[in-house]
Amino acid sequence: MSKTKVVTRTGDGGETSLGRGVRVPKCSDRVEAYGSVDEVGAMIGVLRSMLEDNAAVDARLRAIQIDLYNICADLHMPGEAGAALRIDGSGLERIEAELGEMNEGLPRLANFVLAGGTRAAAFAHLTRTVTRRAERRVVALARAEEVNPEVLRYMNRLSDYLFILARTLNENGAKDDLWAPRGVR
Repeated sequence: MSKTKVVTRTGDGGETSLGRGVRVPKCSDRVEAYGSVDEVGAMIGVLRSMLEDNAAVDARLRAIQIDLYNICADLHMPGEAGAALRIDGSGLERIEAELGEMNEGLPRLANFVLAGGTRAAAFAHLTRTVTRRAERRVVALARAEEVNPEVLRYMNRLSDYLFILARTLNENGAKDDLWAPRGVR
């Protein structure tokens, strides 16, 4: 049985390879972007581990993890060489539809929601903030190099999705902890 070699030592000097073997610094905008997207996928994996009794949400989050791996592949292979890896709008359409379904069952918000409530909801809020950071990394890359616009749209919508998911996981908003401006309690 053959094993995949994980330790290559090729990155010991602070560089890594993009698709097609192009070497770049590990701190490049592109590596920061796909590394941050990968971090979101890992956090969603932790969130999934908190959903023992919710197979439907688990399946939705698994599909999002797959989308995020596809986004990483898209970002990992710049230029025409990666054309076959470009994501299309199908993942975005799916999460927008799910977002709409979840949002229908929630009460209207009159104030900001503090991160908290159930453990899963609190972690969904944390994942939302990391998603926003990953989105900022993708935007920074897009300012310097060409990036598939579908990646930008997906990352923007995913943070909205995670906010609505957090409210859903807070018993459809019943356990939301609402912020009150200073002096208004």
